[in-house]
Amino acid sequence: MRVVIAGSGSVGSSIARELLANGHEILLVDTKPEVVSRSGLRGVKWLIGDACELAVLQEAHLETADVLVAATGDDKANLVVSLLAKSEFGVGRTVARVNNPKNDWLFDESWGVDVAVSTPRIMTALVEEAVETGDLVRLLTLKSGQTTLVEFTVPSSHWTDGRRLGSVSWPADVSVVSIIRDTRPITPSDDDVLEAADEVFFLTTVESEERLRGLLVAEDGS
Repeated sequence: MRVVIAGSGSVGSSIARELLANGHEILLVDTKPEVVSRSGLRGVKWLIGDACELAVLQEAHLETADVLVAATGDDKANLVVSLLAKSEFGVGRTVARVNNPKNDWLFDESWGVDVAVSTPRIMTALVEEAVETGDLVRLLTLKSGQTTLVEFTVPSSHWTDGRRLGSVSWPADVSVVSIIRDTRPITPSDDDVLEAADEVFFLTTVESEERLRGLLVAEDGS
């Protein structure tokens, strides 16, 4: 997979390092030449220039990229890069960093953003997860705000403890996508039995998220 990353700060560099380790082809675009030697990244390709400029993205051959990651520290730049990637180069998937949570509402398909990632929001969700076991915690909003990734940690003696996934009447438009048990991910099936302390991840619509919350906080699952 070919991935173009705009911005090689701590976020962009970390993403590049992880993707390199997984065997992907990475091009980093940054305005500062000194970041090349400072990054310590080996195996990535570099392009020095402003990713908000069409000519720079043309030089990056963005039309051949499978994914564009807008990871700069400037929300305006991330929006512009995402929009250009979609509208001018037809990139199949764009992932954009949200620096200021107040700008969350802008990061949708009208700006060419498929997935918006807000580090402050994720950190807040992780804090809430730590202190609110038994509640549904939203981690990410996908695809123009209509789909969310949410997490539920099964409390001790909860009605789902000991229940088969297939025996639960989940709301419409809710999919169980993963279970983490003792730090190990499990691909869920109807025969899997939930246990206390399981972290269960769901993809759901915004409307069904509220129904899922109501189901999970009920005493008996009804």
